[in-house]
Amino acid sequence: MTEPKYHLSRRKLLVSGGGLAAAVAGLEALRHLAVTPVRLAADPGRPHHRPGHGGPDVQFDIGQFISPAQTVDGIAVQFPPVYTLFAPARLASTPSHEDQRQLASALDRIEAAYPFAPQGVFTFVAYGLPYFTRFPGATFRSLVPRLASDESRFALEEAVPSPTDVSPSNPGITKRAFNVPVQIEQNDVLITLRSDNADHLWDVMAFLGGSNHLAGEQVRSPQLSCGLTFTSARVMFVQRGLPRSVADASNLPFAAFVHPRSPMWMGFADQQVDASAPAPDITFLGSGGIHLTTAQAGDYFDHGSLQHLAHDILDMAQFFDLDAAGKPGSDGTFLERVQYMFRADPPPAKGYRDQFTNGGGPSFLGNTFRGTGDAADSAQGIGTLPDPQTGKPQHRMGHLSTLQRSSRTADGRPVHARMDGPGYDTMDVPDGSKQPKLQFSIFVPTADFFATMRANQASLDLQHTYGVDPHDNGLERFITATRRQNFLIPPRRHRAFPFAELGGDPGHAGR
Repeated sequence: MTEPKYHLSRRKLLVSGGGLAAAVAGLEALRHLAVTPVRLAADPGRPHHRPGHGGPDVQFDIGQFISPAQTVDGIAVQFPPVYTLFAPARLASTPSHEDQRQLASALDRIEAAYPFAPQGVFTFVAYGLPYFTRFPGATFRSLVPRLASDESRFALEEAVPSPTDVSPSNPGITKRAFNVPVQIEQNDVLITLRSDNADHLWDVMAFLGGSNHLAGEQVRSPQLSCGLTFTSARVMFVQRGLPRSVADASNLPFAAFVHPRSPMWMGFADQQVDASAPAPDITFLGSGGIHLTTAQAGDYFDHGSLQHLAHDILDMAQFFDLDAAGKPGSDGTFLERVQYMFRADPPPAKGYRDQFTNGGGPSFLGNTFRGTGDAADSAQGIGTLPDPQTGKPQHRMGHLSTLQRSSRTADGRPVHARMDGPGYDTMDVPDGSKQPKLQFSIFVPTADFFATMRANQASLDLQHTYGVDPHDNGLERFITATRRQNFLIPPRRHRAFPFAELGGDPGHAGR
């Protein structure tokens, strides 16, 4: 494979869509801080994926193409590609059958140029409700799966503000530093690219944007009559120690407190193998006893799923309880933070003597399921540590315990697969400064499942019922979601402009 002409790719990328300029700068800033990992073969007996030769019909089912899980501090983890680029886009018109053919051909060419592996590029394509409203409503109603529990509703519904998002629908919810109202975006398409090599992402985006070059060769870019304009781009990076490197290089006031081995800003690893479902389980069709929709094998979207995309600003100064001089306080100790992240009945670790420097405690901890009532128990002070002032059990809830009110099966198996990680950019920051971000995406069987899970994560009902101080309720106060949208990620066989081959009068679009 010939090395691509990166100078051409970057120039083309900059002019192909205004929303991509920030991503260009973000990837460039990370280039000298990240290390290209040396990965073991995911399956030595399996050849690299080739277009039309055994690629997963579940687009995001890439576990078998990544290095096997490894054990870190006794915890089984699997690290994804270092870089992920989320690129939402809008179309100018309804895609034609020819547009579908052009996009399908372009996706096949990308996979021919770059192996379907972390060393190459993983490409996912998903579609929002605005896309589907371009087609006859009867097509949507007949082909999009419905909820098994309520067949009047569809697996794809638009995202809604979560209970702790800043929104007119949540009067009284404010955030200390980044009080930004959440926006429910209206994109047609979401292209997700993942790779250990940032240059490959430049090259693929430039190719899709019209560079007519790919992997150093002259390759005709897709000619789409429906248009394709990228509205924004979010860069995510996941590598052990990379958030600390970014914090040090940027002279962030809390840099010394960021764990030097963690892949996440908040210090606790989020890549535990047992914390994500096998991809087939969380499709519309489901498997392993999980089947939340009406989808049947052979349906148009059987191996599809619901992909939620959110953009979150992290208030790291509040997370470490920094004062005006940058000194951390009692609410920023490792013992406090680990309870807010995991659970309080009891916490999974108590940390080191120095509770602040280099994270103040271990980064890799088990994501243990202790039943759907775990959050309610700790909200009532059952099994929690005593308050140092009153000696009474604390009423406190952890992020994972509240999430697990509905995120797992009765026997503890996850019903979701997260695809999230750190970011560092200026998007939606009121003063235009670069801030730590959580670039968040997740795959779940239905939009309803995610909305319920997100409401349980907020757990305002338990907070009110059991008198939990808002400062003792998980991570919500440290996170500002500024953008949300739900997408349907179709099976691989329909990843290029679904419905376009069916024809019909787009003038009768709608659900």
